[in-house]
Amino acid sequence: MIDIKVPTVGESISEVSLANWLKKEGDYVNRDEVLCELESEKATFELNAEQAGILHLIAKEGDTLAIGDVVCQIDETAAKPASAATPASEAPKKEEKAAPAKTETKTEPKPAAAPAQSDVKATPVAQAIMAEKQVKPTEVKGSGSLGRIMKQDVLEALSHPGRKGGNEAFSRDEKREKMSNLRRTVSRRLVEAKNSTAMLTTFNEVDMTRIMEIRKQYKDTFKESHGVNLGFMSFFTKACCIALQEWPAVNAYIDGEELVYHNYCDISIAVSAPKGLVVPVIRNAESLSMAEIEAKVGELAKKARENKLTIEEMTGGTFTITNGGVFGSLMSTPIINIPQSAILGMHKIQERPMAINGKVEVRPMMYLAVSYDHRIIDGRESVSFLVRVKELLENPELLIFGQDPMKALLEL
Repeated sequence: MIDIKVPTVGESISEVSLANWLKKEGDYVNRDEVLCELESEKATFELNAEQAGILHLIAKEGDTLAIGDVVCQIDETAAKPASAATPASEAPKKEEKAAPAKTETKTEPKPAAAPAQSDVKATPVAQAIMAEKQVKPTEVKGSGSLGRIMKQDVLEALSHPGRKGGNEAFSRDEKREKMSNLRRTVSRRLVEAKNSTAMLTTFNEVDMTRIMEIRKQYKDTFKESHGVNLGFMSFFTKACCIALQEWPAVNAYIDGEELVYHNYCDISIAVSAPKGLVVPVIRNAESLSMAEIEAKVGELAKKARENKLTIEEMTGGTFTITNGGVFGSLMSTPIINIPQSAILGMHKIQERPMAINGKVEVRPMMYLAVSYDHRIIDGRESVSFLVRVKELLENPELLIFGQDPMKALLEL
């Protein structure tokens, strides 16, 4: 009997939570097959079988486990059952029972397509029923661990069409669930940031006309040339990198009684993932091209949605950019991502009447907010940093040299 233990996942991580089992008690598993998902305070990772054999579960879903604790055992001496040749073959069999009238080529792709519409996971039986009855996962309220959709949940939704999750009218039910390691960590860090920093926020607004014109003119050519979309994040990242190098205190942090300045810009991008807020890092963003930044943002966002970010990809960072505008936020005060000293908040682009050269014109405007630690960043530096970012965004040609091209040519 082989013990499968919680592996070491990082120097600062002492415990993890068992998010969900992907195999059942008594299943025959092959070597390197994924057994379950474990969740640390920073990321979700998979636990694989070290040997082939019969699986015996020890820990339960939702359990908090210390590093080195036994999660399960594998009996490697057990004979391989004849039915264990294809471990995932149970789902298609159950699908055939649920929909005997449909051909195999039509029913098999549908269960695979159902989870893609939602980040919520479902049991194979529930997937088969949802595929047959054309029920979206978002229309079903999961009662399993971490919101996992069970067979009964789908049947309940089918018996109460029009009500999300089959909730009864005027229901006053309550639900309690244990906070995940990630949510606990986010909560602790947010409170720590509020209590341990002298945080202030300064605001400004930026006219997005030029950037929107550039995107409209070049988005198709950019996509053909680089294979990625031309979004707003590359413009903001470039602008921040230039401004950070001009105002190094905004790119620094306090370590004890010392100030640590960085001659590089590791930009953290706040991303809303299925299990909570994560902040992956773009390393040396000041040295990347627009296309490289867009590609990296897309890669990290995809990993965040799929809960596949590694601890290394979320560690470090010298400055953070968060975009509440994707959710419709018009203005907010972002909280510093400690130990960093500042964070830029992007917001919704909204057309507003503006006075331009003595005339009123309707322009696409965005409010910007920079929250900063006043212990290291003075008001002059924070305001000047934000004004510089505004200038660079309203005049995107400045992003090439960091200054007016003609002045660069004349070395002025």
